[in-house]
Amino acid sequence: MTDSAGPTTTVLPAAPALPPLLARGALLSPFKRPRPDAAFPRTRLVLPLPRLDLSHLTAYERVCGFPTGADALPVTYPHVLGFPAALRLMSDRRFPLPLLGLVHTSIDITRHTPLRLDARYELAVRVAGLSPHRRGTEARVVTELREGGAVVWESVSTFLARHRTGTAAARGEAPDARPVLPARAEWQLAGDVGRRYATVSGDHNPIHLHPLTARLFGFPRAIAHGMWTVARALAAHGTPDAVRVRAEFRAPVLLPGVVEYAAEGDRFELRGRDGKLHLAGSVEGVAPGGRR
Repeated sequence: MTDSAGPTTTVLPAAPALPPLLARGALLSPFKRPRPDAAFPRTRLVLPLPRLDLSHLTAYERVCGFPTGADALPVTYPHVLGFPAALRLMSDRRFPLPLLGLVHTSIDITRHTPLRLDARYELAVRVAGLSPHRRGTEARVVTELREGGAVVWESVSTFLARHRTGTAAARGEAPDARPVLPARAEWQLAGDVGRRYATVSGDHNPIHLHPLTARLFGFPRAIAHGMWTVARALAAHGTPDAVRVRAEFRAPVLLPGVVEYAAEGDRFELRGRDGKLHLAGSVEGVAPGGRR
């Protein structure tokens, strides 16, 4: 579906306040009727970032396990910077998927060059489209970080709204034919991981915060944010300066809980003690400086 008026660009003077956006998205959620051919906002939101908040960066690094005091941003940090603008788009009344219960299913990140702490950046976020999924409708949200007009970091996230479809949902994921990765560490995850990550990310989705609010959406306990799991895994795995990261969020990580971090070569995973796959990802070096 196309918008005859074409895309528009809106420059935000400051990051939107998250609590009102969350409240608006929650209030509008019961009235949304998701479907893959629905119209969606064609606005490209631009947020100038003249100066990074180093105290916020340090708090993020600590929650996710990255070393503090590095001279470049962690590969996942721009996602957090772009979250307020993405939330503004997804809480808009024109966005057809309900914010409550929306599930982050995958992310594809490309960092073209190390991201300096003293650089002046500009963020741009847009909804790239909708597509059918066997369990509902997925939205693709694109975030770009620019320095001097060139894209230095970009991501594509998919978000799933579950609803009835004409296609029978599979009862489980197809088994992964690739070799099982060797376990490298076992992590004991505290029950407050979701609340601590919500504080630095702004993502206060109730499924991540408390057992009671998570049960309202069908989860027995609070679940970890998908972006926390991939950040924690990448903090352990490490990444080249110019890199492409792909990650799929396969199954929720319940909090508190225990997961195995497994890795070999360019692949990494988080698994439960029972072997259940929660996160599957890969890290691939790319040619540096290939910016748009």
